[in-house]
Amino acid sequence: MDGDAARLMRRATYASVAAASALIVVKTVVWLMTGSVSVLSSLLDSLLDAAASIVNLLAVRQALTPADREHRFGHGKAEPLAGLAQSAFIAGSALLLMIEALKRLIHPQPVEHTQLGVAVMAVSIAVTLALVAYQRHVIRRTNSTAIRADQLHYSSDVLVNGGVIVALLAAQWLDAPVLDPVFGAAVGIYIVYGAWRIARLSLDMLMDRELPDEDRRRIRDICLKHPQVRKVHDLRTRVSGPSTFIQMHIELDGGMSLINAHAVSDAVEDKIRAAFPGAEVIIHQDPAGIAENRPHFA
Repeated sequence: MDGDAARLMRRATYASVAAASALIVVKTVVWLMTGSVSVLSSLLDSLLDAAASIVNLLAVRQALTPADREHRFGHGKAEPLAGLAQSAFIAGSALLLMIEALKRLIHPQPVEHTQLGVAVMAVSIAVTLALVAYQRHVIRRTNSTAIRADQLHYSSDVLVNGGVIVALLAAQWLDAPVLDPVFGAAVGIYIVYGAWRIARLSLDMLMDRELPDEDRRRIRDICLKHPQVRKVHDLRTRVSGPSTFIQMHIELDGGMSLINAHAVSDAVEDKIRAAFPGAEVIIHQDPAGIAENRPHFA
């Protein structure tokens, strides 16, 4: 990974920690003033956001550590491990929130200072939207799983904070304090869904899931566009943090010299690297039409 991409990833982690920390302070004050479970749900979400973002910061720092003697493929798996930690944090916050919502359903309490709560939630939405926009820019440049996981749960925060505004106004205008904990419980369910999405993304990477079929077809097309490549087989791909690994066998004319086969392989590799920046590409050359004695993947 180039230096610019690494700097972008680090800045994204700093930005998420800073944003979550600032929102925690503001939301704590507003929750103490309003007593709203909806505001509490947003506060808990920000607390878990900060914890998850700190874990993310440490994981990204580790993932960007260059490969060494003990870790020849780098340290990219630190990113999905951080994603699993994030999903655990987020699921835990949802459980606490639903417990608090159940207490308020049994013993409803009026919501106070709703206008202040609405104003703070609006500010929270603005801050979160700015952070998500920056994270998306970083993801486009780096394809980082850790930043993508961070962006997923901050994107859900926009909906959560918007819902809090609706719940606060409904509780005030309809004089129905029970709506506040009902919405808080609904937010808890949505947070669990977000945790599941992050966990699934992280597990896919830890289990070396193949790139999407569209990307695999793109790799094959790039190889076959070279006039001297007859076929492609045993294409294998995986992602490890910010790094993509691609390996395959290409079939060439059996009478081709080794130096020409090497030149063809280098040309194909350059094209793949241009399409998948930063990818590590390994190509094995086979003589066309000769069956291998071991099974291979399509």
